[in-house]
Amino acid sequence: MPSKRQDGNWSTPMYSASRHISEFFSVLVGSGVQILAMGFTIAVCAGLGFISPTHRGGLVQAMVVTFMLLGGAAGYVSARFAKMFREQDWKTTTLAAGTLYPGFTSAVFFCLDLVLWGQTSAGAVPWTTMLAIALLWLCVSLPLVFVGAYFGYAAPPIELPTRTNQIPRSIPPQPIFMHPLVCAMVSGVLPFGAVFTELYFIMTSIWQHRFYYLFGFLILVFIILVVACAEISIAYTYFQLVCEDYNWWWRSYLGGAFAGVYVFFYAGIYFVKKLELAYTSSAILYFGYMLFVSVSFAMLTGSIGAIASFIFVRTIFSSIKID
Repeated sequence: MPSKRQDGNWSTPMYSASRHISEFFSVLVGSGVQILAMGFTIAVCAGLGFISPTHRGGLVQAMVVTFMLLGGAAGYVSARFAKMFREQDWKTTTLAAGTLYPGFTSAVFFCLDLVLWGQTSAGAVPWTTMLAIALLWLCVSLPLVFVGAYFGYAAPPIELPTRTNQIPRSIPPQPIFMHPLVCAMVSGVLPFGAVFTELYFIMTSIWQHRFYYLFGFLILVFIILVVACAEISIAYTYFQLVCEDYNWWWRSYLGGAFAGVYVFFYAGIYFVKKLELAYTSSAILYFGYMLFVSVSFAMLTGSIGAIASFIFVRTIFSSIKID
């Protein structure tokens, strides 16, 4: 069990890290919650029949609009964590929460669209559509992020059960199975295994022009994914505390996020085994879009692991009575 001393478990998310590391951690968790809320909302709406799988453009449009409207979730969660870490530069944190993931998405999408333009493909997105998406982000998503951050900073700070020791306690040598890379590789297996079968059908629908109708089963898989991420993250966080290593913040995030690496690795296997793409541009588009999917999945699962571990650590330290 964790020591009853008032150890440094809460002040920063990494090895007495700078405030920029804390801000980055808060932004990643907030963006992951926004992706999680968007994915679950789209799955439920599709399962109820509000979104037709035969209209792929409508599904993508619904995903974009839903993500924009859920900007307040990213702002609120980022603000709650940043306030807990005693970050003062709320404007920078909020702006990063509203631009980090959308900026990455836009950069990948724009590069892939350049490939389509170079091939004079009819599937290239016109400038007017890209401008409309940019205006939607600027006029809807970003203001909602600031609104969510306002309520997050206005709320009382999250109470921590113990104070932080100003002198970090030394960490004893760790066994090989507690190495950060080993922990991440093992932790990512369970979330990836939870979606492995469903991922095959989704990729077949996207890349082999088939329709996906199993949205009810997708919702069940989504719930199993959340439970799996939370369980494996809590388990490894407990093992880490038992080994007297209190630097659990980033490990709890990276453990779940490593599932995105497995998704990208699986995309490579799927490319070799199932697809027959004759042109280099087609391969670039495939791996570009799968990189976007893998990063989004990593941010989603990483946020679940970080939040679950935080709740777990806060709960067990709340039960400790310090004399």
